[in-house]
Amino acid sequence: MTHWLILPIVLPAMLAAFMVLSARYHLLIQRALSVAGTLGLLMLAVGLFWQASDGTVSLYQLGNWAAPFGIVLVADRLSTLMVLLTCVLAVPVLLYAIGSGWDNRGRHFHPLFQFQLMGILGAFLTGDAFNLFVFFEVLLIASYGLMIHAGGQRRLRAGTQYVLYNLLGSTLFLFALGTIYAETGTLNMADLAMRVATLDAGDGAGIRVAAVLLLLVFAVKAAILPLHFWLPASYAEAPAPVAALFAIMTKVGAYCIIRFYTLVFPPDLEITQGLFDVWLMPAALLTVTLGMAGVLGAKRADRMVAFSVIGSMGMLLAAVSVFTPSGISAALYYAIHSTFAAAALFMLIDVIRSRRGVADVAFVDAPPMAGGALVAGMFFVAAIAMTGLPPLSGFVGKLLILDAARSADLMWWVWATILGGSLIAVVGFSRAGSQIFWKAHQRAETPAEDAAAAPVAPEGQGVLAMVSVGSLLALLVALTVAAGPVTRVLEATSAQLFNPERYLSIVLTTPGKEITDDHAEDTHGEADGSGYATDGQGADAAAAPEKDH
Repeated sequence: MTHWLILPIVLPAMLAAFMVLSARYHLLIQRALSVAGTLGLLMLAVGLFWQASDGTVSLYQLGNWAAPFGIVLVADRLSTLMVLLTCVLAVPVLLYAIGSGWDNRGRHFHPLFQFQLMGILGAFLTGDAFNLFVFFEVLLIASYGLMIHAGGQRRLRAGTQYVLYNLLGSTLFLFALGTIYAETGTLNMADLAMRVATLDAGDGAGIRVAAVLLLLVFAVKAAILPLHFWLPASYAEAPAPVAALFAIMTKVGAYCIIRFYTLVFPPDLEITQGLFDVWLMPAALLTVTLGMAGVLGAKRADRMVAFSVIGSMGMLLAAVSVFTPSGISAALYYAIHSTFAAAALFMLIDVIRSRRGVADVAFVDAPPMAGGALVAGMFFVAAIAMTGLPPLSGFVGKLLILDAARSADLMWWVWATILGGSLIAVVGFSRAGSQIFWKAHQRAETPAEDAAAAPVAPEGQGVLAMVSVGSLLALLVALTVAAGPVTRVLEATSAQLFNPERYLSIVLTTPGKEITDDHAEDTHGEADGSGYATDGQGADAAAAPEKDH
């Protein structure tokens, strides 16, 4: 699988460029290429995840330049898990966009969708901090276009707010990278981890500043209080398939926190003690509180779901902030669950909007919708999952988080906040379901209003769109049924994160071109690009590839 690691980045980039240059006026061709490319990405993701499942860490050196001078892509259990999650989500989201006609309401939806996937997958696979910034910009530029797809004043206003907040995050990211490079002379994550570990606590003021700046950047991406302001309007006003895909965007911020603060700035690192572990937990708990209060106070269903995303990110990061293997594995399980649940809810809200016969999804009286029983059943399942009621995966994920929090100093605060927030979410979603479905049914049964309460026929919501929503709900059920095996995989993933020696040795000792005095000598006589995969049983094992598919 030597060159497979670069394909999740190259494939969507080439597809997007081809569609813009050669198929911009042919929607059918764009749809066919986009679906084929996304399915191809899914197969690649399954292959990479399978390779990493035995602990293998795969390395790809662009141009065959050895780290830390060259750009590297690294696939371990965590990165391949997130790549697989993204590709599994992308398939039903894309099918929904086609089935509902959203891809035909503006220009260049499919190229932007592919560029978005390129940026997200690149962020998960890169082993270099500066290229993480580059992939952030790729996914953000694509998301700007997707955010305002189909136009509209409210959407444009929310998109402007989204751009401004993320530009602020990008600026902080550049400041952090500049500080790190000035202090250590490297931006390769593995090399950075080695150099930071050797710094004296008294000489690390710059590194401490950079660590805090990075956490602020990732907090913006993850929508942690008080850096969450961009999310409610952005997600509520975005086109439904775009908001569904954005469900993975906040997970990019959580992934970066997990990656950097287990590899580069681990909890036992003296130089950064107390800079993030002290206040990340309170910030996460306040995020849960704010998100669930927003669920209860929202006056529109789309904003309710957006606030539930904020609350779910608070729960996820409460588990992360424990900084133990059990906490990380619980956070990863909840990340998978909340991604599918949020995406399903955003698409369901779009279905409701198209069938209610009112201008938006405000909690006001409206005629009953055609096919309301099916939509109500789907909403009921998705709401149970998001609020964490048994028996679905949200309940399992919250149990795992509560169990992991037993080792935290703020255990009782964690338990009280999560359980109280779940109760508030139940009330909020119950109110939404009652207003949208039950009251509409009651209104239809009132004789005086029979003529005005005729069911509204669906507009633009075909079978493919409903199947896409159903597939996400089926994934939630499968995640619940397979909770045991999935949890064991995630425990192995978190164990690998807290033992990074394999990752470090493979990245830093795999042969490739090296920088010499004349900057031209190829010490190993290799060709343009190379990929390596090894089980990393030590530095000697890392020096040569063990797997070559």
